[in-house]
Amino acid sequence: MFGFTALELARIQFGFTISFHIIFPAITIGLAAYLAVLEGCWLRTQRPVYRDLYHFWSKIFAVNFGMGVVSGLVMAYQFGTNWSFFSEFAGSITGPLLTYEVLTAFFLEAGFLGVMLFGWNRVGPGLHFFATVMVALGTLISATWILASNSWMQTPQGYEIISGRVVPTDWFKVIFNPSFPYRLMHMSVAAFLATALFVGASGAWHLLRGRDNPAIRKMLSMAMWMLLIVAPIQAVIGDMHGLNTLQHQPAKIAAMEGHWETEHGEQGFPLLLFGLPDMEREETRFAVGIPRLGSLILTHSLDGQIKGLKEFAPEDRPNSTILFWSFRVMVGLGVLMILLGLWSLLLRRGERLFKSRAFLHLAMWMGPTGLIAILAGWFTTEIGRQPWVVYGLQRTADAVTPHNVPELALTLGLFVVAYFFVFGVGIAYMLRLVRKGPVIDEGKHERQGGPGRGHTPARPISAVEDDDVMAPHQPARSRS
Repeated sequence: MFGFTALELARIQFGFTISFHIIFPAITIGLAAYLAVLEGCWLRTQRPVYRDLYHFWSKIFAVNFGMGVVSGLVMAYQFGTNWSFFSEFAGSITGPLLTYEVLTAFFLEAGFLGVMLFGWNRVGPGLHFFATVMVALGTLISATWILASNSWMQTPQGYEIISGRVVPTDWFKVIFNPSFPYRLMHMSVAAFLATALFVGASGAWHLLRGRDNPAIRKMLSMAMWMLLIVAPIQAVIGDMHGLNTLQHQPAKIAAMEGHWETEHGEQGFPLLLFGLPDMEREETRFAVGIPRLGSLILTHSLDGQIKGLKEFAPEDRPNSTILFWSFRVMVGLGVLMILLGLWSLLLRRGERLFKSRAFLHLAMWMGPTGLIAILAGWFTTEIGRQPWVVYGLQRTADAVTPHNVPELALTLGLFVVAYFFVFGVGIAYMLRLVRKGPVIDEGKHERQGGPGRGHTPARPISAVEDDDVMAPHQPARSRS
């Protein structure tokens, strides 16, 4: 198919499915935490704006959560169908880690999700808030186990190889491998940023269309505060992650920087802003860089050096052509996030935050950039590990199941059609909910609502009729 080998098609298929999947857990992690904050603020202040935002975003959370579960199931099956030799080689480590994720995180989320989504007027306020917090905690625990497994594949330790298979010898070292803390922090913060941008873009969209109310203003304001505080923190975490990667995967760093030669002396090496890495010619063409800045960022020294790609055997080099640009997309979007947060701070005086159309347009268009940055970072991480599936232990070519090209091409085509249809419908519905916006209490009806008190239930899947949402409220059921 188009000249691709079976190995390349298997990689494309897994990359396609994981690219769809990763956006849903990222939003789930961020929205779950956001909902916990909203409900906590509601219980503390009793301000209706927090309750109204909770009901609004809980519906979107429910749809997004469902799509995340469905897309994740497909990936699990691929370990057995397309990557059976990887499962045979490393399944004694990755299998238990993924099992722990189900037993702890997924069961925790599933156990409290029903209370969170359907129990607003059926359980007490403390229990409902506890359920929301447990769902948020479950999403973070899920990310912890998944990233522990993936990080072990990047920086394996705590194992022995017996009879051609990996056998764990120290689970503490397996889980807390060298790259795990940095990758967990980096991904979790990225999820918070992606959600803040999504929420902020929703508020900006409504304000640009003249829908100005306290709920819209509050969600834009909260999103911009999150962006202002967390985006610089993410830059620091990224720097720490880069230093860790330089120590354990120097070829990945060289490919990301388009750095081919190992310079000697005290001149340092430049940070390339633009260039076209050429794997065959072993050079980065049309390079435009800033002298010594690469040394300062990667080694924290003006004359520091890193190994060039030519120091590594050609068969051990990751694809610099892709990594160079995927890394720069991630970093460039990160810089824009920091600038957007700073701009929002400047506009808060005089409430210009809600009136500057230029700012609101930028905030709206920045909505998907958090997810794009996550995908770019994920491509950088995974492609940068190549040609290894378990770094230094098993090559990707040795991990793939020997399927034929027509079989993989057919299943890839079916995945593309099914995913764009199923998740396209789901995303369209989720955006329809966003376009509707939060329903606010304007005093037309008596709304004493809160967990355990009389209030129209927040219905996560059916969302759309104004008359239904604003109908007179029925008293809560009595509870023993």
